[in-house]
Amino acid sequence: MEYILIIISAVLINNVVLAQFLGICPFLGVSNKVNTALGMAGAVTFVIVLATMATYLIQIYVLNKLGIGFMQTITFILVIAALVQMVEIILKKVSQPLYQALGIFLPLITTNCAVLGVAILVIKKDYNLIEGVVFGASTAIGFGLALVILAGIREQLELVDIPKGMKGVSISLVIAGILAMAFMGFTGIV
Repeated sequence: MEYILIIISAVLINNVVLAQFLGICPFLGVSNKVNTALGMAGAVTFVIVLATMATYLIQIYVLNKLGIGFMQTITFILVIAALVQMVEIILKKVSQPLYQALGIFLPLITTNCAVLGVAILVIKKDYNLIEGVVFGASTAIGFGLALVILAGIREQLELVDIPKGMKGVSISLVIAGILAMAFMGFTGIV
């Protein structure tokens, strides 16, 4: 039951983008097309799950044991950067079209504060490794859900006449605000 609460909370209620405002740059930057959004969501999910496992183990078995917990942020950033490089190499060999579609946004995962935020939140919430991985995967799914919903809406907006001043990022921010309010409706579940 505890894992179900973690999943519902991370995906819907405390959505990393819409409630905690982490990962806004890729959220707005990659949400033009659903295919690109799905690719980014997959890459972010993969990186968040791996980063959560790696950073948890480093925190517990290295930083805490050596009494250097103050090195958490810099250590986590280095681990995440290495994982993103690994994902980039794998995507380049496995899926060239997805690699080209993501373009500049794949290196942006390195600086995606959602990835670092999840790694730090797992430690702050005092989760064990399994709870941390469930939380990380659920958070990534919530990120992907919000990203794909926004991309779908933005694709549909290309078919309608929008006032000149609202085109582009302006309408995206309005939609993001409405999505945040919609996701806030799930607050009573948990």
